Amino acid sequence: MAVQADNRAPYAKIAAHYTEQIESGQLPPGSLLPSIKNLSEQWGVSTATAEKALRKLRNEGLVRGIHGIGTEVLDRPAPMSSGSQRQDRGRRTGSSWGSGERSDSHEAAVVPAPLDVAQALGIQPRSDVIRRRRVYRDRHGIVAHSTSWIPARYEKLIPQLAVSERLTGGTSLQLIAEATGVPISHRVDTASARLLTAEDAKLLELDPNNPPTEPVVVMTAKFIDSADNVVEYGVDLGGPGRTWRTESELSQ
Repeated sequence: MAVQADNRAPYAKIAAHYTEQIESGQLPPGSLLPSIKNLSEQWGVSTATAEKALRKLRNEGLVRGIHGIGTEVLDRPAPMSSGSQRQDRGRRTGSSWGSGERSDSHEAAVVPAPLDVAQALGIQPRSDVIRRRRVYRDRHGIVAHSTSWIPARYEKLIPQLAVSERLTGGTSLQLIAEATGVPISHRVDTASARLLTAEDAKLLELDPNNPPTEPVVVMTAKFIDSADNVVEYGVDLGGPGRTWRTESELSQ
């Protein structure tokens, strides 16, 4: 898979480098980042650019400035990723995992479609649908429990979609596009928050009889191909204390 060119501004590249090191644990809490002068020399940028990179990290809550000492790495859970962000990451880097993330508990089955899933996929309630589940984790614990709902007709083309193992040869969306010859053309994202139900708590490996009282982030993504078929509906249930964050570069 081709990796897209990184056209981010220099300060954003520097910030992204240290974000990855922080979130992967290479720079643990309490570590000090290089000074503005050292960053400027190491990266071959102006001190203003180096300062802007550190300011970005401070604004994101990854580090703090300590007068007379330097810039210290803070300890905090990384934000959760949505299915759409993982799709973007996979297309850009070849891997859907965020820095320091891994996935496990891969489970797949053909089940009757719940009402909300049937509505999202445009099928009859209780119709057969492929349900793929997995848990994303980082060093702080569960990032999100992720469920992909896929129309059962794709099982004949791609049998591994219904097998309880990590997919090989690409993501479910890539495999479907390759098998059908119809590219994924657009998606519809939603973000909301809700209190955990007992079932939600089980999915997040929490006590269902005593779930957290704070709401969690819920992200959904509906993926549609160029023939206007809904090929997948993803639901990501964020772990307690996780936030959702997105960013984009603004043209001047």
